[in-house]
Amino acid sequence: MGSPYSNLDRPPLSAVRLRRALLDPGTGGGTGLWTALDVVEVTGSTNADVAAAARAGTPEGLVLLAERQSAGRGRLGRDWESPARAGLAVSVLLRPGRAVPQRGWAAVPVARYGWLPLLAGVALVAAVSRVAALPAALKWPNDLLLAGRKCAGVLAESVAAGGGDPATAVVVGIGLNVSQQAGELPGPAATSLLLAGAPQADRDPLARALLRELAGWYGRWRTTGGDAAACGLAGAYRRDCATLGQPVSVSLPGGDTLRGTAVDVDGDGRLVVDGAGGRTILAAGDVVHLRPPGSGPAT
Repeated sequence: MGSPYSNLDRPPLSAVRLRRALLDPGTGGGTGLWTALDVVEVTGSTNADVAAAARAGTPEGLVLLAERQSAGRGRLGRDWESPARAGLAVSVLLRPGRAVPQRGWAAVPVARYGWLPLLAGVALVAAVSRVAALPAALKWPNDLLLAGRKCAGVLAESVAAGGGDPATAVVVGIGLNVSQQAGELPGPAATSLLLAGAPQADRDPLARALLRELAGWYGRWRTTGGDAAACGLAGAYRRDCATLGQPVSVSLPGGDTLRGTAVDVDGDGRLVVDGAGGRTILAAGDVVHLRPPGSGPAT
C-alpha cells in the first residue's frame, strides 16, 4: 500500500487531532458525547465494525472513520465505495435506550428511533453549509443533495445492544463525497463537494463540524426524550428537506410503487404522501423526485 501522503490533494485524517478537538474537554471543543475515536486506513464497512463493537458492549460514543471502505453499504443493499481519502466514511455508536441520569436523559422509546437518520441528515446539512459554503438539502429519508445530485447518504441500523443490555443500540453511518472527480462517481446523478464548487475540500474541518453537529442534535433530542418537535429537530428537518412539496415516485419494500405529492413527515419521521388513493404514511421507501419536463434530472 502506498503512502497516505502520495496524493497531497487528499491528505490523511489525523486521529490524534480529531480526538483532541472532539474528545478532550480541556480544548473547549469536546462534545461530551464522543468517548472514543479511531481512523483506519481501510475496512470493509465502518457500520459493520461499529455494530460488532456494539454487540461486544462498547459504550455509547464510539466514532470510527475509514480512509477507504472496500464493502461500504448504503440503503437497500447498495454499495457505497470511494477512492482512498476522497470522502468521509464515518459511523457512530448510539444507545438511546439507555438512561443517562447525570445528563438528565431518560431512555428514548424505540418508536422514536426513526428520527436518528433524519437527525444525522440535519447535522450533515449544517456541516456542509458551514464548512463547504454550499446550499445543501435532504431527500427523505437519507440523502444529501447538492443542486439535485446526491453527495452523501446516511445508513442507520439497529443492533443487539450487547453487554447484557436489553435495549437496542443504533449505528449511524454517513458517507460524504468530498474530492471525487466525475469519473470516480457512480454516475451523473452523483456529485462531490469539489465538483459542486466548494472552495476547499479539507476533510478535517468537515469531520469536526459533522461530529459536533451530530452531538448537539443528539443531545437536544435525548433531553426531550426523543420528542423531535420539542427539541426543534422536526422543524429543522422540514426546513432542510427538498422532498416536501415535491411530486414523488416511491418504490416500496414490497415491490409496489406509490406516486403522489410528499406533504409532510409525521411525529415518527415517516413520510406522508398525498396520492390518488388518499394519504399514505411511509416508514421506508426509495424516493424519486419527479420534475416537470426540462427542469433537470429527477433525483
